[in-house]
Amino acid sequence: MVLSYSKKYIEAGCDEAGRGCLAGPVFAAAVILPKGFRHPKLRDSKLVSEKDRYILREYIEKKAVAYSVRSVSEKEIDEINILNASFKAMHLAIEDLEIKPELLLIDGNRFSPFLGIPHQCIIKGDNKFSSIAAASILAKTYRDDHMRKLSEMYPHYGWQNNKGYGTLSHRIALHHQGPSEFHRKSFSVKAELPHIASTIKGPKS
Repeated sequence: MVLSYSKKYIEAGCDEAGRGCLAGPVFAAAVILPKGFRHPKLRDSKLVSEKDRYILREYIEKKAVAYSVRSVSEKEIDEINILNASFKAMHLAIEDLEIKPELLLIDGNRFSPFLGIPHQCIIKGDNKFSSIAAASILAKTYRDDHMRKLSEMYPHYGWQNNKGYGTLSHRIALHHQGPSEFHRKSFSVKAELPHIASTIKGPKS
């Protein structure tokens, strides 16, 4: 893990969570870390256990120079598409930082420029640069918390476990219950139900 991209500029790492989900908002975080920030378990949130993600979140929030987590709703995702919604969530998080960064480190290969701040897109950056990894941890844990709250309203979709991703159990629940108000209609969840139905039919007599 590289500590920083540049020693000269104030840099903010940016990442999103929930881009590939069938339900719920997309979350994004922007994090400015102090120079020399380290934690032995810090890496891409997908490679960290749930327990360690929350330990890291507390540590990041305590040590960060500045951080922000923002989201864009499933309704707006349907209106502007998931890519633009991911960019918007990042923009909101960046704008909300108490300190304006001089360089943005973006996880992935695309970004929509914002506030004239120079940016660098880095494929798999959440496992290469500390600030992006920190943003990955914050975006993931805040979104997971949100999906657990939504699961209290709609427990049959199993969001407390699948966090809105298209697991088989989630799709089977969609087949039986239909989509909720928090499902992303533009993700064609209805169109996939006949295929799911065929996977849960009993044996032929």
